Amino acid sequence: MHNLFIIRYLQKYLGGLSALLVLAFAAGCGLQKDIDVELPAGPAQLVVECYLENNQIPRLTVSETTPYLADPTPAVPTDATVVLTYPDGHRETLAYGPGISRQGKAYTHIGKQRLTVKPGDKFVLDVTDTQGRHVTGTAIAPTVVTIDTLEWKFNDKPAEERQAYVLNTFQDPAGTLDFYRFQIHRNSLANGSEIDYMVEDRLNDGKKITLGTSYQFESSDTLVVSLYHFDQPYYRYMQSVQNARNANGNPFAQPSAIQSTVQGGLGVFTVLSYQRKTIIIK
Repeated sequence: MHNLFIIRYLQKYLGGLSALLVLAFAAGCGLQKDIDVELPAGPAQLVVECYLENNQIPRLTVSETTPYLADPTPAVPTDATVVLTYPDGHRETLAYGPGISRQGKAYTHIGKQRLTVKPGDKFVLDVTDTQGRHVTGTAIAPTVVTIDTLEWKFNDKPAEERQAYVLNTFQDPAGTLDFYRFQIHRNSLANGSEIDYMVEDRLNDGKKITLGTSYQFESSDTLVVSLYHFDQPYYRYMQSVQNARNANGNPFAQPSAIQSTVQGGLGVFTVLSYQRKTIIIK
């Protein structure tokens, strides 16, 4: 533990001590010690990332894990075979052809035609390579939960300080455990999201649910509002990714492992179900 963290801790709980005395106390305790940690070097695993959407060509990214302190450049195997099985049972081998989608997302494999996805449709993913690695996954399309109302309201501050909040209200299906992601992008999906959080309906099953923001949008802002409805495996995956990001670089946070939705490797395979609307604040 670095002296800086010790000083802040002691200053918080021993407020009467000066910074100089705290530093002297921390240094005198000899709490800083250099150690060598041997990181385990396991075999590289395949990592897949695939989000299927209605009326979109299927795209998938295959990479592999690298040592913790390795160069951050992605390791992309070129010998992976990707097979997608559709709800009607027919199988398609996705072609290897790295590229960038219109949303700015990289992919390594791509299908030939747009998907037609209905709620309850089941897709199966099978990825193999020449080293004998084998990743499988199953994804079932959730229902689309529609946005009932989108509304906004300005605060009572002077015109130059006026800002609005946004409320999104929808009907939660009764009798099932449901998970949602609420996103707002300003002007375009290509920009980073202004709002992005997830909720579950454990306490609101079958009720109207309203998700909102703080006062942060201005008159004439164009907002792209998205409401995702997804299953528990994808929810847990997204939570684990968020926890891992929060723990990165934080000496007081517990390490968080990614909870994959696939077997035999790491990553995510899911069907995205959402409704999206564009509004202009005025």
